[in-house]
Amino acid sequence: MAGAGERAYVFARACGIISKSWVVRRRIAPLRAVNRLAELDRLIFAGSAKELPEKELLRDLEGRLIRRSVAQIVSIIGSYKHPPEVLIRLLKVYEYADLKTIVALARDKVLPRQPPDHADISPYAAIRHDAWPDLAAMLEGSEYAFIIDRRGELAVIPDGKDGGITVETALDRDYYGKLWKSLFTLKKSDRVVSEKIIREEIALRNCAWVLRLRTYYGMKADEVRRHLVTVEGEHFTADAEAALELPLDNREAWTRWKRFNFLNGGAFPWRADPRFFQNGASEYLYRLAMRNMRVRPLSIDTAFCFIKLKQFEEDLLTSYAEGLALGMSSEDFPGVLEAAW
Repeated sequence: MAGAGERAYVFARACGIISKSWVVRRRIAPLRAVNRLAELDRLIFAGSAKELPEKELLRDLEGRLIRRSVAQIVSIIGSYKHPPEVLIRLLKVYEYADLKTIVALARDKVLPRQPPDHADISPYAAIRHDAWPDLAAMLEGSEYAFIIDRRGELAVIPDGKDGGITVETALDRDYYGKLWKSLFTLKKSDRVVSEKIIREEIALRNCAWVLRLRTYYGMKADEVRRHLVTVEGEHFTADAEAALELPLDNREAWTRWKRFNFLNGGAFPWRADPRFFQNGASEYLYRLAMRNMRVRPLSIDTAFCFIKLKQFEEDLLTSYAEGLALGMSSEDFPGVLEAAW
């Protein structure tokens, strides 16, 4: 169990990093003034901006944003003599994302000679990227080996009912299941905020998937259910289940839904907008982390909120960079900025 000295040090370091990040109100003005990708690069990485063609710059900038976030998160986790498992689980989201990229390449039989870009989360990494492109060797003995069958190919993941689920859904369930379980290695007083944020994140993630799969793919209820995150013994799908049959073009029909306030406004003709819902959910989770990071400074909740804020910052700046690369200006997507401030 982390001592008071360790906890105080983590709190001080985390506050120092966040005070210089792009998730604090005073940083909005310079960010709003940016209208070109190269300007954004110079603003964020003042001493190490790159002079590259815009397409190359976008990829390079996104990579640097990830590496910076990972390095700062690893530094906080490493401040503990015995890092809490829940913090390592939060960091592992990068490895799950990289694995999904690898899975997509393997499924399409498109394996480049060099491994795809990935986040280096050492010393907590489990994937052997040096074994590329041998997927079985990359995952052998790791917690991810369950997605590979005896032939060394992508496995069919049973759903416990009839048929199976995608490997990506299986990975989502694995990530959240282990994240949720890791919470309960902490004392209740260390996980008050963390537990609420994870509970809300899973529930909102499921709701977003209902809207996305129904809107973009026309999936029916039974198909959508296969993509929802479930955790044994917990009910994270209730709000999503309640949205499975509601009409996507009738806002009034949604007024009694628990997550109604995350839906887009009443413009006519109205249709549920999954992107609007996702942005609202991200803003809500961000504000939970920001409001609570300093409330209980000696709890593990502080480090948990720090990691969530760094990941939100990375998502925010990546979205902004992608918009600028498409020729948009800060005025074209105020919602991205307002989500943070």
